[in-house]
Amino acid sequence: MAEKIRVLIADDVADTRENIDKLMAFHPEVIAVGQAATAEEAITLAKQVNPDIILMDINMPGMDGITATEIISGEVPNSSIIIMSVQGEPEYFRRAMVAGAKNYLVKPFTGDELLNAVKQVNNLEQKRKNVSRTQLQAKELGKVITVFSTKGGVGKTTIATNLAVALAEKTGAKVGLIDGDLQFGDVALFLNLLPQATIADLVKDIEHLDEALMEGYLTPYNENLQVLPAPFRPEQADTINGSNLSEILKVMRQMFDYIIVDTAPAFNDTMLTVLDAADQILVVSSMDLPTIKNIKLCLEIMESLNYSDNKVKVILNRANSEGGMEPHEVEESLHCTFAATLPSEGKTVVPSVNKGIPFVISHPNTPIGQGIFELARSIAAGGWKQEKPAPKSVVERLKRLFG
Repeated sequence: MAEKIRVLIADDVADTRENIDKLMAFHPEVIAVGQAATAEEAITLAKQVNPDIILMDINMPGMDGITATEIISGEVPNSSIIIMSVQGEPEYFRRAMVAGAKNYLVKPFTGDELLNAVKQVNNLEQKRKNVSRTQLQAKELGKVITVFSTKGGVGKTTIATNLAVALAEKTGAKVGLIDGDLQFGDVALFLNLLPQATIADLVKDIEHLDEALMEGYLTPYNENLQVLPAPFRPEQADTINGSNLSEILKVMRQMFDYIIVDTAPAFNDTMLTVLDAADQILVVSSMDLPTIKNIKLCLEIMESLNYSDNKVKVILNRANSEGGMEPHEVEESLHCTFAATLPSEGKTVVPSVNKGIPFVISHPNTPIGQGIFELARSIAAGGWKQEKPAPKSVVERLKRLFG
């Protein structure tokens, strides 16, 4: 039998401590090993019982929970702290993470929310303890898969979210999903998530960024998939630059097997950073003339950036749309072969988006669901390995540009 997660409860309200104790009693995975009514008492008890997790209220008489967290993080490093507060504002969350907390619970919370937070933090800490420094350095870094298009409305976010869920569900891989459409990202909406923090909050602590801090800003979708949402407000996108995204990807490569990045339909500094860092770029096209024109320009730009054909793969979405074109005609126009084709299934996709339930979960056996699973299998099998681009002659380049 696995050892129970030992929890110390620190809150100045006796009824709150007792209620938390009762909530944990319903879950055999955890056990309360002590209660503290003040921050000073929590520090003393933490040194004595060395708990796995400390549930620390942020507002207590005398020394507050943030100050106590800073002290305990330095003096009892084997104990992880989860801050509890009735305030859910990002500023309180940010202060807690900087102080050394590993998670943040907004009161009142349910027993399941408490258990999930405790298990999430404990699992991360156990992983950190069990992996030696040498093993960490030798660990294969996670692969960055960027879903991109120069045309909006082609189903880019639909593909990114369903692909992330499919990879997590069918391969058991640890997947991180970044909403890189910094002004108008909808990843959280597509997954029916209500995040407490976003990438805009994370970049405020970019100088302190590590796996533990990152974990506090991610929104879990399930055990294998976690999401870094886009900012709540469009103007917050201006606070995030390419350097920030580079640091975020660097840390997430250590945490996940795959990092899926949804993007904005633009070539700018932040998007170029993501595209440069990607192991695989999935360019999404459809069969209407404006999209084909934009995708052709997109591929030309990527070629000028020396992205190899093995790095850039074109996905045809809504491949069976009645628009007077056939997929082979689009391939000829774009001078490429589609890596995958996904059918148009509005009756499946639209309700999926409106309900926030990915169709790979709600309708896994539909043609589009199977198409996404096949795409996930191709990525997991490493079928698209990046190679160094072969030098192209001037004639070849002209044919690509004007042929």
